[in-house]
Amino acid sequence: MRIFSTKGSKLVEITEEQFPLEKEIQRLTEANLPEIFELDFVRSEFELQGLRIDTVALDRESKAFVIIEYKRERNFSVVVQGMAYLNLMLNNKSDFILEYNESFSSPPRSLKREDVDWSQSRVIFIAPEFTKYQQHAIGFKDVGIQLWELHKYNNGLLIFNEVKSPSTKEPVTTVIKNNAFAKKVTDEIKVYTEEDHLKLVDDKIKEIYSELKAGIIGLGNDIEVRPKKHYVAFRRNQAFASVIFLRAKLKVYLNIQINELDDYSKKARDVKYMRLGHN
Repeated sequence: MRIFSTKGSKLVEITEEQFPLEKEIQRLTEANLPEIFELDFVRSEFELQGLRIDTVALDRESKAFVIIEYKRERNFSVVVQGMAYLNLMLNNKSDFILEYNESFSSPPRSLKREDVDWSQSRVIFIAPEFTKYQQHAIGFKDVGIQLWELHKYNNGLLIFNEVKSPSTKEPVTTVIKNNAFAKKVTDEIKVYTEEDHLKLVDDKIKEIYSELKAGIIGLGNDIEVRPKKHYVAFRRNQAFASVIFLRAKLKVYLNIQINELDDYSKKARDVKYMRLGHN
């Protein structure tokens, strides 16, 4: 694919550039975490038990810590490294809590261990490119590992693109067998799907959700469906709608000012002062 910009009646080709150092990828990402991933920056170069974590962040929506690693080379195992980092986090929860509390001079309120949903912990790998093997390697239903490609162009354009596995079928323990840290990670971390929520509701609600989802997806081909622990989020750059599943009804949260909503049935209420996340 060739990309051009216009300069009068002329087309100027936009070409991709290479990142000379991993540090440049890290610097750009850390400076813009809220805009890219809706994450709060906690710490850079966090060393713990002989391992160095490039970036520690907090997902306030999921109430979970996120580890971010930057790579330029292609020959690394995303599963082995990702599981090692998750295991490190789960074995040292207090260190992550302490790091968060010490990183903010005046946080909204100090975090406690019970404030964090450790089951939603995840690792993000960012690299200019991932191999097909690496893409297939994250195709497990119980591992919180994400791959994001970052492309840099000569006009200053940056593109972050999530790379998803072609399939998500088996638990990771079918591949990493007799491994203590793999078992600990899979015991504590849960990757949720739409099916996890749909099995809680009756058939009528399933039909209503199917129609609702079709209507939302129909708003554009760039809309993503992101299942979370307590709800399913719909995103376009950021989450704009969240659906909570109850046995006999759905609750829908919209990321919109109440005065911008055309609520002719008067069923909506303003919940902007609720704590982050849906319970």
